[in-house]
Amino acid sequence: MNFTQLSIVPDRSNRRELLSGLGRGCAGVALASLLHSDAKASGNAVQGAPGPHFPPRAKSVIWLFMNGGVSHLESFDPKPEVTNHACKTISETPFADVQNPKRLEGVRVALKQDSDRQQNKLFPLQVGFKKRGQSGIEVSDWFPHIGERIDDIAVVRSMFTTDNDHMAQTQFHSGRNVLDGEFPTLGAWVHYGLGSLNDNLPQFISMGTREYWNRRDGHYLGPEHDAVPLRTGTTPLDFSTPEFSRTPREAEVASQLIAQLHRAETARQPNDQALAARIKAYELAFRMQQSIPAVMDFSSETAATQSLYGLDAPETVEFGSQLLAARRLVEQGVRFIQIQHGGGAAGAWDAHSGLQSNHERLSKAVDRPIAGLLADLKQRGLLEETIVLFATEFGRTPGSEGADGRDHHPFAFSIWMAGAGIKGGTVHGATDELGFHAVEDRHYVTDVHATILKLLGLDSREMEIPGRKRLEIDHGHPIEAILS
Repeated sequence: MNFTQLSIVPDRSNRRELLSGLGRGCAGVALASLLHSDAKASGNAVQGAPGPHFPPRAKSVIWLFMNGGVSHLESFDPKPEVTNHACKTISETPFADVQNPKRLEGVRVALKQDSDRQQNKLFPLQVGFKKRGQSGIEVSDWFPHIGERIDDIAVVRSMFTTDNDHMAQTQFHSGRNVLDGEFPTLGAWVHYGLGSLNDNLPQFISMGTREYWNRRDGHYLGPEHDAVPLRTGTTPLDFSTPEFSRTPREAEVASQLIAQLHRAETARQPNDQALAARIKAYELAFRMQQSIPAVMDFSSETAATQSLYGLDAPETVEFGSQLLAARRLVEQGVRFIQIQHGGGAAGAWDAHSGLQSNHERLSKAVDRPIAGLLADLKQRGLLEETIVLFATEFGRTPGSEGADGRDHHPFAFSIWMAGAGIKGGTVHGATDELGFHAVEDRHYVTDVHATILKLLGLDSREMEIPGRKRLEIDHGHPIEAILS
């Protein structure tokens, strides 16, 4: 075979069209990553971008987000009094003063919304709890496998947010109510603040379905800080495979030809920085095309490892595949991997009715894979440098909605973290007797952000951008009680 047999036209104008088209698809991802790296290397990045600002304890983050609102009452914050007083309104219980400002120690309450919720009849817990691990932390029977790993986990039972609808998904990721405008997500800030650990792979990756209100990340930081969407299967990255099939020899010859064209064009236009950037982006895109399919190919994993993640069961194979991919990506130096579970409409965990069947089914889909991820990371020595977060946008009401569901509840919910710098076997914060309000060591969602940034060695105030002054609440405060 010779070069003329390939379907590549070496005409100068066509080459320019080829290069200008690289802003789309896989090469566009590569170009964004490249320009971000080049800006840092040249000193053109804005203040704070080169980070870390102090020695980090973690290298990577795996961000597991359950879309729709997981009930804290049926997962990690058991409230037997809800069952003991089932079918009563809150005012008919001994805890009628849960809204009392003195009792809440200054908690700001949305009075009408709280009042409406308190008129609902208390809905009994739909699942039992057991004390798990050496720490004896109570975990729902819907999460038995995660319960086996509880000694590696710090549960925070005192989260709150301010959006009562599902755009609280965006609020958890960005720290801002969607009515405030569009703001970068935590993953975008981490991508902005830290350098690459592997130049052959994107440093910020998203898997799972994201709704339109939570689909972008970079916003005013720029699209180069958006997550790169990946999926498991034969085509993990859009535009990552050639339009026409080629033999390895044909691919090699094509690569050689393109390299020759690049050198020739660079020699003719040595001062064209845009062209140079496009050429480098093309080369990086080629490396991504080679690296990503290899990382997402599980054929080298043992049957035992695949079973650990639940790849041998229909209810766990999809989410388990994403988590196994996350472990492989972390091994290869990817910084931030966010995985959305239960995407579509408001989110699959949104159990306004049929909470028992809904949460039991969804818990089966995530419990074994998440426990498998924690166990696999730990046995490989990766948990010491990886933060794993389990989160959702809000909790669910102690009272019933309809016959057998729970409504949205932003006043109290639970999250947990594990891994680098996290004190396992810990419970922090508390809700009242009915799980209605977070009342002890309350934390707004940006406190989670601040905790992760601290473990990554980043100071959010050192990443301020001129003209984009952030509010104090945007920065949050690290949850020191769960740090080892």
